[in-house]
Amino acid sequence: MIGRPASQTIDGPAGLLEVVIEEPAHAPVGLAVIAHPHPLQGGTMDNKVVHTLCRAFVLAGWRAVRFNFRGVGQSEGGWDEGRGETTDMLTVIAHHLTDPALKGLPLALAGFSFGGYVAAQAHARLSEAAANRPELVAPKQLVLVSPATSRYEVPEVPAHTLVVEGEQDDVVPLASILDWARPQGLPITVVPGTGHFFHGKLTVLREVVLRHLRAAAV
Repeated sequence: MIGRPASQTIDGPAGLLEVVIEEPAHAPVGLAVIAHPHPLQGGTMDNKVVHTLCRAFVLAGWRAVRFNFRGVGQSEGGWDEGRGETTDMLTVIAHHLTDPALKGLPLALAGFSFGGYVAAQAHARLSEAAANRPELVAPKQLVLVSPATSRYEVPEVPAHTLVVEGEQDDVVPLASILDWARPQGLPITVVPGTGHFFHGKLTVLREVVLRHLRAAAV
């Protein structure tokens, strides 16, 4: 049976960070850290797409950790235009990787909208650091839902990245996602008949992510 979410606060670079941990039914196969949408536009770790991502990872056997960026909910500090928010995510990752139960297990990053931009930034920084220091953990999985390519310079991502976009997204238009993906030769999974927040299609989103994670584990 999947356990109840557990809340905690941890020390962050701008003060305390509010975190929620969700455990799978059995010993975790890895750690997944999920980032939420834009803090100045109502984005929090309680967003339904963030919950959906967490659920997919937990069903696939991962420990899922979501958190509030600085200045959101019980997290201290204030908006930092993505710079500090990326540091927040790196702090959450580093904190949870110290758990002996996760030693040697893979790391996955995920994010929705602005959180997708932050997750991609964190992925790039961790991968670069691990290339120079083999003792560090490089992410094995990256899942981005409607990453904010129309508003931020989202870095290039690995070919195995799962990117999911709503066909009718009017916040981050599909054309913007394709313009970002095209030079990378990166496939995009498009969910028909839904917009940025996947209203009516959250179950479809969960199943797309779950299938991806299960296929990657084979």
